[in-house]
Amino acid sequence: MAAAGGVALVAGVAGVAGWGFHRVFPGAELLVAVVPAAVGPAVVAVFTWRRPLWLALLLDVLVWIAGTVPLYQGLAPGAVVDLASSWQALLTTLLPAQPEPRLLILVHTLVWAAATIGAEVLTRTRTKIAAAVPALAVFGVALLFGVDGTGSNLPVAGAVLVLVVALALVRDGRPALWLLAGVPAAAALTALALLVGPLLPIAAEPYNPRQDAEQPPPKRVDSVSPLDRVSAWLQIPDRELFTVKADKPLNWRLAVLDRYDGVRWTSGGRFQPTGGRVPDGEWTGEAETVRQRVTFRGLPGTWLPAAERPVEVGGVRGLVVDPDSGSLLVDGKAGKGFGYQVTSRVAKPSKADLLAATPVDEPALTAFPAGPQEKLFRELAQEATKGADLPIKQAYRLQSYLRANAGYDVTAPPGHSLKGLEFFLETTRRGTSEQFASAFALMARTLGLPSRVVVGFRPGQAVDGVYHVKSGHVMAWAEIKFDKLGWRPFYPTPGRSGSKDDHDVVSSAIKESEELQGEFTKGGADRPKASQRPDAGAGESPSGPPVWIILAAVGGGIVLVYGALTIILPWWRRRARRNVSGAGARVLGAWAQTCDDLGLGGERALTAEDVVTRQPGDIFPYLKALADISNFARYAPEDISPQAADEAWRHSDAVRRAVRTSTPLPTRLRKRLLLR
Repeated sequence: MAAAGGVALVAGVAGVAGWGFHRVFPGAELLVAVVPAAVGPAVVAVFTWRRPLWLALLLDVLVWIAGTVPLYQGLAPGAVVDLASSWQALLTTLLPAQPEPRLLILVHTLVWAAATIGAEVLTRTRTKIAAAVPALAVFGVALLFGVDGTGSNLPVAGAVLVLVVALALVRDGRPALWLLAGVPAAAALTALALLVGPLLPIAAEPYNPRQDAEQPPPKRVDSVSPLDRVSAWLQIPDRELFTVKADKPLNWRLAVLDRYDGVRWTSGGRFQPTGGRVPDGEWTGEAETVRQRVTFRGLPGTWLPAAERPVEVGGVRGLVVDPDSGSLLVDGKAGKGFGYQVTSRVAKPSKADLLAATPVDEPALTAFPAGPQEKLFRELAQEATKGADLPIKQAYRLQSYLRANAGYDVTAPPGHSLKGLEFFLETTRRGTSEQFASAFALMARTLGLPSRVVVGFRPGQAVDGVYHVKSGHVMAWAEIKFDKLGWRPFYPTPGRSGSKDDHDVVSSAIKESEELQGEFTKGGADRPKASQRPDAGAGESPSGPPVWIILAAVGGGIVLVYGALTIILPWWRRRARRNVSGAGARVLGAWAQTCDDLGLGGERALTAEDVVTRQPGDIFPYLKALADISNFARYAPEDISPQAADEAWRHSDAVRRAVRTSTPLPTRLRKRLLLR
């Protein structure tokens, strides 16, 4: 019974350690990987502990294979290949990870290995808590893989600690009363750690192995850039592309293009798989949360529209995201009827934030292809921004210049090569948002302003709270990146009337920019000083403790509790035996204590004569006298006097001293630590 209880505890420790991956896979799918892997080896160990080890291990391998069936929902001949690549795949995935079998197979295997090793060690050796060590290693791996996931593993660490303490008590042969006393004590210590842990003043960033993981090659995006589709979409403006159910109208961002080679704008994003989370952008100030439900009606390609900036996406299998831009892609075909949910964080900077904005220093975002056109773009940009002494003022002046000196024309020839943009700026001065956004971004780069082009859509036609977005709502705009502010949009394309825009979102942005331009004329005294800007880091909460500190704290807590038990339990046991009521019970307690001191506590079948004959001569006199008294007490406990009980304990103490003298210190420590 005790062995079965110990095996059950080993399975529990392995399973709880595997649940530590809940920060990687937060859904219930994790249980499908953890439960069979923890329970199967325990069952095998219970039925094969008297059989050869090779047979048990063979059955354990079959258990691993059987556990992959519910995971893959069928036979999985490629599970071993998936296991070999799962480490790298998880380290290059933005958490939470999709609960795919090719990733969950790693958790299944780790838990299975911990349960297998632990159960076999427990049933085939006399060790006490060594069987829990593999599970503790699995928990350490879970901490590393989930370091930037949501939630906390402190409760899991507490549960592991409680189970390890329970395992130590069971393996030491303690009665249920000890479990009732020891486990709540460990639980109390765990609860204290849960309360105190988050309050520790630790500001160091936890180590994230994803920082050192080799990233896969960039995910291939559509061969046709959305910017190349702008002109074609405008020619058939009534084709419905998608619908958005949202609380308010916004521009729906589709693609972010930040690399220009003189012919085309392309994306330089490094798209990574994710289970739905999108990393935060540079802006940490006030923002508005907008939730959307997007449904495809005819939108081609793999780009997914969303309001800027997405922070969480649901309902997309094979979702990949560019952490820098927040752009979304689906790794597969998104046909008609495909839908998903998006939660976006739309920045709401104050006027002071905008007026104090300074551009970031990123050469890749100010690169201009070699060619004679660079001189033209620079001269026009300098003319447009003459007298503007601040970067944000230059951007607003450049936006106003293009809106006032060129016209919107859906029949303009498509293209955004340097030659085509040169023709647009010098000759036709007519174009779509494709040319206006491209020209703005390149002119801004000649001024040292880091820029990119964004392709998206106007809000669309509202019908009962659902925005129907058609091909005619396509639009491109430009963005400039400012320090701490992040990317800010600029709309250089004029409205169809030539001077005013016919789009509420853009019109409000233009109105805001005109108001801010007025701020520049009020004089230096009215403009915010750099020293008046709020400290961006003042409101930030300290980041969590690094993983090595968590591991050290958990390990240190286990060592402290276990060390306390190795000191308190033997003393308490000896004291209880010495002070038990009844002289006969005291004599039998002295004999039980002596057997423990001799390392024979687990050999219940030995008689007193067997014990005496095994011992060396220096112990024999004391042990023989104690054996005689204990034999008398065993058969006539009511005739034992208190003096006989005292004498029995004097002999027991003498045996204890002799054993300590003759036993090397390492051996004594090993026994005290309950390892043998």
